[in-house]
Amino acid sequence: MSSLFQPFTPDRNEPPRRRFRPVPMRLLIPNLITLLALCAGLSAMRMALEGKFDIAVYLVLLAAILDSMDGRIARLLKGTSKFGAELDSLADFVSFGAGPALILYLWGMNHAGPIGWIAVLVFSICGALRLARFNVQIEDPNRPAWMANFFTGVPIPAGAILLLLPIYLERSGLPNLLSPPLVTTAYTIVIALLMVSKVPVFSGKKLGARVPRERVLPLFVLAIAFVALLFSYPWEVLAVGSVAYLVSLPIIALQARKMALAEEAASAPPVESDPPPAP
Repeated sequence: MSSLFQPFTPDRNEPPRRRFRPVPMRLLIPNLITLLALCAGLSAMRMALEGKFDIAVYLVLLAAILDSMDGRIARLLKGTSKFGAELDSLADFVSFGAGPALILYLWGMNHAGPIGWIAVLVFSICGALRLARFNVQIEDPNRPAWMANFFTGVPIPAGAILLLLPIYLERSGLPNLLSPPLVTTAYTIVIALLMVSKVPVFSGKKLGARVPRERVLPLFVLAIAFVALLFSYPWEVLAVGSVAYLVSLPIIALQARKMALAEEAASAPPVESDPPPAP
């Protein structure tokens, strides 16, 4: 019986074929930073389970710093990809949606009973919804031009940092009005609703890449002073910064509304006036 297939003899001199194409390093670096942020978020959860809340908060802050770097580095290296965007969303939910909620619950909201657990669940769910809405809005071609410099709602890294304000106040020795578990529960729900709200929040993505020469030295001084204060008085700086961020939200919302009205007025067709009456 004859064979259905022709005999095949491989050529030994033929170079081996690559099964996978090499990945450029510019695509790996941003994803590596995202994975480091994810590791920081997971480690923060472990520290909270061990009762080391100070280290847990520091790891959440480290994850936020790394999260602010990966996107900028990806755009700088022209290494943005769909894979990186999806990985970033998953890492953000773990580091800023689940991690801080667990930290705050183990820190003191567990004394509020089931209500405290419901509050942290609401925060985590709102964080997931916030990330999903952000991913959809990126591809929206009808987004107004003035929204290019604003987020819709508080971004989830900022929401995570704001959520931990009761811990900052306790560690700093400042008056802590959020210490009662029920008050902390209400505060948690407020931060969760701010994330899924339509409040415009300044993003800073469209700030100029170049700094005027006369502002370079003052910028250096302010940056060094901020870092020195953060290392010397970390809890006080975090507490004051969180309160200042919350206070700035209505001010930024009013400024965004003015920009929206100005854009609508500029894009509106001119109103034709009636011709003057004939003499």
